[in-house]
Amino acid sequence: MFKHEKLLFHPVEVEKPNPQYAALLQEQLGGANGELKAAMQYMAQSFRIKDPEIKDLFLDIAAEELGHMEMIAQTINLLNGSEVDAKKVPAGEIQSHVVLGLSPGLINASGYVWNGDYVTVTGDLCADLLSNIASEQRAKVTYEYLYRQIDDKKVKETIDFLLNREEAHNAMFQEAFNKVQKSGSNRDFGTTKAAKMYFSLSEPSPEDSRFTKINSNPPSFS
Repeated sequence: MFKHEKLLFHPVEVEKPNPQYAALLQEQLGGANGELKAAMQYMAQSFRIKDPEIKDLFLDIAAEELGHMEMIAQTINLLNGSEVDAKKVPAGEIQSHVVLGLSPGLINASGYVWNGDYVTVTGDLCADLLSNIASEQRAKVTYEYLYRQIDDKKVKETIDFLLNREEAHNAMFQEAFNKVQKSGSNRDFGTTKAAKMYFSLSEPSPEDSRFTKINSNPPSFS
């Protein structure tokens, strides 16, 4: 069961409409590294998790990502303003002005529709956690790129909040990985000599490279 509370995680405001930037921000609503992808991925992965603590973590973060999605949609709404005018979006997604009536759509910055193929589920907790850590890092990078391309202080406050929440989720997933990293696929494989061999196929290699020594210990996660 889900309960919707109208209070946003963080206040959302803009200094003035900016339809072109609204098109850019669509990436974090319906893009491959956006909030909808994160919410659906973590929720879908949680269905198979047996560890109650980690299952609860996945569902908590999935629910928060839905809240982030609402924040992004509201920001896009405010940035789009009140007048349908595709000329104000000279590049990128224009569907808001010609199809959606300024509504935030489940599309990315180029207008491509959100796709369930963005969601990664393997049934292996180690693999899924590593995928989630990478997802949070990619989302953080996208927010950093978006942050650099807007002067609106109110919008930057929203992006800064969301960027820092991606960092928090990343840390939570890393902590969960530390708990289970000797299980699943990490336990089943990596037990033979081949798991510790490195083939130096890019010559010349740095003399002090830790990776070029045969049978050296693989780099640790932490």
